[in-house]
Formats: sequence, C-alpha cells, structure tokens
Amino acid sequence: MEESVRNVLQEIARGSGGITVLTGAGISAESGIPTFRGPEGYWTVGSQVYQPQEMATFWMFTHQPDELWKWYLYRLGICRAAEPNPGHHALVAMEQHFGDRFTLITQNVDGLHLRAGNSPERTYQIHGNINHMRCSMECDGTVYPVPQAVQPKTKDERLTDQDRELLRCPLCGSRTRPHVLLFDESYNEHHYHFYSSLKVARETALLLVVGTAGATNLPNQVASEVHQRGGVIIDVNIETNPFARLAESSGRGFFIQQPSASALPAILTTMSTG
Repeated sequence: MEESVRNVLQEIARGSGGITVLTGAGISAESGIPTFRGPEGYWTVGSQVYQPQEMATFWMFTHQPDELWKWYLYRLGICRAAEPNPGHHALVAMEQHFGDRFTLITQNVDGLHLRAGNSPERTYQIHGNINHMRCSMECDGTVYPVPQAVQPKTKDERLTDQDRELLRCPLCGSRTRPHVLLFDESYNEHHYHFYSSLKVARETALLLVVGTAGATNLPNQVASEVHQRGGVIIDVNIETNPFARLAESSGRGFFIQQPSASALPAILTTMSTG
C-alpha cells in the first residue's frame, strides 16, 4: 500500500468521523457468487430468455410468480453454498474496532456480511436479503425468513404445492415475494434504509467503496454526498469505474486496483495499528 494511502487511513482512524463501507457484487464474487449481470443472471422460461432487468421485476412476479420464485430459489442455493471470504471478515473486525463510527451499506442480497459477523444494526442491506420474504400485498411490514422446508431449486425444478403453501404470508395468506429490491421498484426507508443511508453519508469522514460499479441510484447518492462534504473516498475494485474516478478527482481519495479479499485486510491492519 502506498504511503499516501496509509497516512490518510491512519489520520482518519485517529479522528472521530464516521467510517462507511459500501459493498457490491465484487466482494461476493470472490466467494464464488456470480455477479447479478453475468451469465448466471439470465433465465429461460419456455423458449423466452429473460435478462435480469426483465426477470427481477414486480411485473414478472405479478404475471409469473412461480418463475420469479424459481429464479430466486436457484440463486438462494448459490448464496447458501458460498462462504464469507477474508474481505468479509476484515469488515467484521473493522466494525468491532470502530464501533459506532462504523456503518456497512451493502447492495448484496446474499447475507454473507451477516453470516461473517457484521451486526444487523450497523449493516444496511439496501437491496434486501434473498434469505427472506414478505407479503406481496404489503398487509404488514414484517420480513420473514424463507422457510427451511423450501429448498433451493435447480434450473429444471418446479415449485411444489408445498412450496407454494410455505411461501404464503402467515398473516393474510397472500403469496409472499422475495425480500429484494426489484428493478421496477423504488428505494424506501422501511425496507431499504434510504434516508438512513443518506444521513450516514452526511456524517462520513471515510467512504470505502468495494466491488461495485455504481449501476444503482442510492450508492451513487451516498458517494456524491460524501464527496460534496469533503469526505475521503477510497475505491477498491479490480477495474476502474465511476467511483474510482470520483475518488481520484477529489485530490484526497484513491483507487486501489486489487481484489477486496487482499485489499481490505491490509486496510484494516493500517487503520487498527497506525
């Protein structure tokens, strides 16, 4: 790590400002979870091939709920088979070290940050969590775990009658939907921490952006807020992206072109021992 990066990290670690980490698909790809927009994201229904932007919509749930659930249960199996990597574990240690100064904002729905040990209170899952479901009629704001009896699916497996019964709202009996932000939906505070993420951004001295290319709205707003208020942005990614350019344009930020599984433990060491 360059000395200039170490100096900035140590200066912030000794201060009192907020330390926010924004993670995307890149950190989970290092655990073997394919990126959402990669080949594993596509889904075939009959002879029709759907792209993720077409499949992951409330319109699709309304018209073909079994197919949407099958797709998410297939992805659920991939996520359950994955294990947190050293990058995830470094963020757990970072939260333990900095306590209330630390917030993790993640676009990932795989739940690996929580499985690694980050606390639900300081982990804002702004796109939801694939391990959970909620009433499609919004009869109540409760989020429920997907029942263990509902098994992940292969691409060729259909939902069973038992699956359909288990994937119903315990309160009103309506079908549940995956607790994820779909492409034709908007962020809100109750399910996706919209306002609280922006509030954290206004109090952030250091924003670590890890493994995301900025394809969704709220992460861009968070980074823009930190940038406008003079916070330091450090982007960790294997390829350049808008966050890297934003970080470097500030004059105080950096782009670390490394896998997060190696970069985050090094950043943790620098910040906790400097």
